[in-house]
Amino acid sequence: MNHSKNEQLMARKAAATPRGVGVMGSFFADRADNAELWDVEGRRFIDFAGGIAVMNTGHGHPKVVAAIEEQLKRFTHTCYQVVPYESYIALAEKLNAMTPGTHAKKTALFSTGAEAVENAIKIARYSTKRSGVIAFSGAFHGRSLFAVSLTGKVQPYKAGFGPFPPEIYHAPFPCHCANLDEVKKAVHHLFKADIEPSRVAAIIFEPVQGEGGFNVIQAEAVRWLRALCDEHGIVLIADEIQTAFGRTGKMFAMEHFDVVPDLMCIAKSLAGGVPLSAVTGKAEIMDAPAPGGLGGTYAGNPLAIAAAHAVIDVMTEERLPERGQMLGDKLKAVLEGLRGEVPQIVDIRGLGAMVAVEFNRKGSAEPDADMAKRVQAEALARGLILLSCGVNGNVIRFLFPLTIQEPVFDEAMGILRAALPAAAARA
Repeated sequence: MNHSKNEQLMARKAAATPRGVGVMGSFFADRADNAELWDVEGRRFIDFAGGIAVMNTGHGHPKVVAAIEEQLKRFTHTCYQVVPYESYIALAEKLNAMTPGTHAKKTALFSTGAEAVENAIKIARYSTKRSGVIAFSGAFHGRSLFAVSLTGKVQPYKAGFGPFPPEIYHAPFPCHCANLDEVKKAVHHLFKADIEPSRVAAIIFEPVQGEGGFNVIQAEAVRWLRALCDEHGIVLIADEIQTAFGRTGKMFAMEHFDVVPDLMCIAKSLAGGVPLSAVTGKAEIMDAPAPGGLGGTYAGNPLAIAAAHAVIDVMTEERLPERGQMLGDKLKAVLEGLRGEVPQIVDIRGLGAMVAVEFNRKGSAEPDADMAKRVQAEALARGLILLSCGVNGNVIRFLFPLTIQEPVFDEAMGILRAALPAAAARA
């Protein structure tokens, strides 16, 4: 029996790689351009996953590619902590200037989002000489052992990997699904029953939860968190790994709330697909750890830094945050127009181009994860790649490149208009 190239690769994958590295697609990428991707058998897909919110500037943006190529000819690695280079400093200067707040800031560069989170906690602990950390239900902060302990979703991230580090606490997330008064009570209960506030080093939150379901934090809650941290000397950390670089209609999601965090974690779309992350924050907090306490062999790789400089230029020149807002509004209008044909739609939400649709079973408050899977399958069969999310797996999220061509975006909207009703009819 002859097997397709994708089938052959799937068999090799099963034999050579562990099942713990879960893979959504049954096809393998060959090439990609902006918002389009072709597999090894030549099939074309519209990419509304973007490598999980990494490709805000699209696959292979010419300016990003040119920047990487130019750096590739000079050197690929020295380890910044051994032989430093100017581009690292210049990127830190840009991030210090771009991020919310006019106070003195400093930036340290790393490789992954989980590294940024772990280092932000290290910095907060060293600065405060405290150990406790408060995170939120539904949060996703990474898969490394400390980062996954902060994550507020058990399956598949935490199950079987414990025990986890001590003195990490979770409270309900103040969004559309949790009353802020209840959240306040929960946090104050933590202070009474589990850990006194004078031992809490940091509170970490996502302005819009990513894996948790694109849940937008209440504006009043952000102001309350800022006041709470100021009252007790706690470091407020905004995890902007998925929300930054234009995804929410602003360069950074915190710009929607007019509140300045002490530290900010950045990754994903920072370097257009090349691994790079950053922790940017108040200079006096960032300067707390002793020399050698921060870093990493690949932290601040020069190829990734070159890409990040180009990404920042493209974001500004092409006004991508504003374009994301416009495209997000168009997407929401399409989804709203489908409510009559798709009774499982219970909510359409998000900021800017960070949009999601949530499904419940018809006439019920029960989350419908099967509907989300059917939508994903129907869209994929028509050539559109979508991702699910949410603690209950009943949310579809949309992470198209902000550079997507208008005809390709409109084509994707046509697929959604067909896929959602088809999935609803199969209930």
